[in-house]
Amino acid sequence: MKILLTGATGYIGKRLLPVLVEAGHEVVCCVRDPKRFSPPESLKDSISVLKLDLLDEDSLKAIPNDIDGAYYLVHSMSSSGDYQNLEEVSAINFRNALQSTNVNHVVYLSGIVNDSKLSKHLSSRKNVETELSKGDYHFTALRAGIIIGSGSASFEIIRDLVEKLPLMITPKWLNTKCQPIGISDVIAFLSKSLFNPKTFNQNFDIGGPDVLSYKEMLLTFGKQRNLKRRIYVVPIMTPRLSSYWLYFVTSTSYKLATSLVNSMKVEVVCSDNRINTLLDVQPLTYIEALERAFNKIESNEIVSSWKDAYSSSGLNFNISEFIQVPSFGCFKDSRSRAFENRDGCIDKIWSIGGITGWYYGNWLWRIRGIIDKFVGGVGLRRGRTSPNSINVGDTIDFWRVLYANKEEGRLLLFAEMKLPGEAWLEFKVVDNLLIQTATFRPLGLAGRVYWFAVLPFHGFIFDGMLRQLTSNKI
Repeated sequence: MKILLTGATGYIGKRLLPVLVEAGHEVVCCVRDPKRFSPPESLKDSISVLKLDLLDEDSLKAIPNDIDGAYYLVHSMSSSGDYQNLEEVSAINFRNALQSTNVNHVVYLSGIVNDSKLSKHLSSRKNVETELSKGDYHFTALRAGIIIGSGSASFEIIRDLVEKLPLMITPKWLNTKCQPIGISDVIAFLSKSLFNPKTFNQNFDIGGPDVLSYKEMLLTFGKQRNLKRRIYVVPIMTPRLSSYWLYFVTSTSYKLATSLVNSMKVEVVCSDNRINTLLDVQPLTYIEALERAFNKIESNEIVSSWKDAYSSSGLNFNISEFIQVPSFGCFKDSRSRAFENRDGCIDKIWSIGGITGWYYGNWLWRIRGIIDKFVGGVGLRRGRTSPNSINVGDTIDFWRVLYANKEEGRLLLFAEMKLPGEAWLEFKVVDNLLIQTATFRPLGLAGRVYWFAVLPFHGFIFDGMLRQLTSNKI
């Protein structure tokens, strides 16, 4: 069967894609920016890539007429304050575009919406579900709550809180009940629902067997990591204060933190679990889902991470617009140094950031990350998805990967920190030289003042980093 997969670069889409290919489907991967879509070589013979923007009706005309099924895995809650309207328009455009195709079944991953009073985020999910269900095809909505898996936003936020804070003074929404589900079970429900007549024209809640408060989830996580944690819930923390608390302690963006806080005040508990029997899926417990996530992390098998989505930074751009580093009106700091071991040098470059750090002056990089957090940026907490592999579109701390070719020996990063301008950092191997170039395109007078203020630090930070990258020492 020919399947249209929207959100192919997202956390769920990346994990669903190999399952669909393994089932024998031909998959059309819909992406807004093909340059940041890096599927494994083993899948490329079974997929095609379609550049598509759900807010651009003309781009939707490229959807093949002969598709048999489609997955709608698109959400916009942290990319704009007007995400409710954007999500509604996207859903309507998608539904209308499918009317001229042979599509038989559309599957949508939504959120649990059983509470009478919903947050803006959950109301938007429900509205998208309503719009998609009006199409001339069979429709299935799977409603999930907290998704637990290596690289998921929920898992990483819980991890940040528990591993960094031995004592937590928390808002009262930590007593709200939810029903977490493991990412492997989400993928199983999504894949088994497609073309299954038993799921046609219905919605289903999907969740694990445990109903827990957020406080219980944090304490259970701590117990699994052998960390003793104390949590005190206070009734005086406002939603705004809660959002700032979540933003500063974890790697989430402020917009996403606000959406999450508003949603966490609403119970997300399944109304029934009939789909478990219907599709013969027995979901993992919360502890089992945590153990599986830890195993993936320890073996460096994280397939996808929410941090690699643009929502982690709040930016919305196409990589192709920034991959050509400008020169006019820009300041540059370019340094080069010879090396003896080409492979060793490139391996160091490909391990930069995250746990490895930046090889020199890491405490200064951390201070820069703290400052960035205080002015509304992403800081350094996003780290990186894999410790030694890099794909276009990945995040490396407060940088976004624009270009990565290990054989060529070139890595190009774009800054997602808060700046009065735009910044690029490039590592390029030419013969036996490593050329390291920082480029800054200032925005007005503030940008020029900023560049000359940080220029003295470049002298030893960038020079020290270059020396370490070209050194024979491991």
